Amino acid sequence: MTTLDHTTTDAIDSVPAAAAVGVGLEMPLPQTFATVEEERMHRKVTLAATFRMFSKAGLDEGVAGHVTARDPEFPDSYWVNPFGMHFSLIKQSDLVRVDHAGNVVEGNRAVNGAAVAIHCAVHRARPDVIAAAHAHGPYGKTLSSLPMGIEMLTQDACAFHRDFGIYESFGGVVLSSEEGDRIGAALGAKKAVILRNHGMLTVGHSVESAAWWFLTLERTSQSQLMAYAAGTPGIIDDENAAATYETVGGEFAGWFQFQPVWQRISKDNPDIWD
Repeated sequence: MTTLDHTTTDAIDSVPAAAAVGVGLEMPLPQTFATVEEERMHRKVTLAATFRMFSKAGLDEGVAGHVTARDPEFPDSYWVNPFGMHFSLIKQSDLVRVDHAGNVVEGNRAVNGAAVAIHCAVHRARPDVIAAAHAHGPYGKTLSSLPMGIEMLTQDACAFHRDFGIYESFGGVVLSSEEGDRIGAALGAKKAVILRNHGMLTVGHSVESAAWWFLTLERTSQSQLMAYAAGTPGIIDDENAAATYETVGGEFAGWFQFQPVWQRISKDNPDIWD
C-alpha cells in the first residue's frame, strides 16, 4: 500500500479523477522492482491469478482460452498457460515461455496452437502491450455472433468508448500466423477487439489491466445482451461517454480495478506462487 501524493500521480497514466480524494491517504499503486527476476515473478504470479479468476468467473471452456505476459528481460517472448491444463490449477511454475516465432524456449509443456497464432501476432504488432487475454466467455462469444459492437449503454461500457476494434472474418480455429496478423491489425492501437463468431480479446500495459478489461468486457457484453432482450435501451451520448472514458478507461484504471480481484485470489490461492 502506498500513500498517494502529487509526485506519484504525475508518474501514473490516467489516474481516475476519483483518486483525488485519496491524496495523502493510502491506496494501492503499481509496484516498482529492484531486479528483472522480481518483475518476472510478479508477472507470472499475476498471470496465474488471472487464470484462477477466469475460472471463478466461468470463463474456462475445455482447452479454449489463453492469457499471455511479455517477459521483462526477453521482450520478444511471452509466458502462456500450458495446453490442456485447467485454469483453476495453474501456478506460476506451470507457465511456458514462447518466442515470437512460436517456439517454446522455457518449460516442457505443449502450447495451444491458437495461442501461438493469435498472441505472437498481437505481441509482435504491439510492443507497448505487456499482456493479452482471450477466452470463450458465454456472453462475449454470444455478442460476437451479432452484427453489433460494444454500445455505450452503461458507465462500465464507457471504458471501451472508441477503444475497440472488430475482426469481421471467421475462418475456423485460428492456427495460421497470417490470420493472427489480421487480428492484430483489427486490434490496432485499441485495448480490445471483437472476433466475430469467436469471442473477445483484450490487451493492457500490465497483466492486471489486460485481465480486468477482459472481465469487464464479458460483463458488459452480458449487460448489453440483457438490455436488448428486455427492451430498447438508452445510449449514453458521445460527450458523456468520452468524459466517462477519461475516468474508467485508462491504464491505471484497469490496473486499479484488478486489485480487489488480486486480493481475493492471492488470499484464497497461495499456491499460485509455487
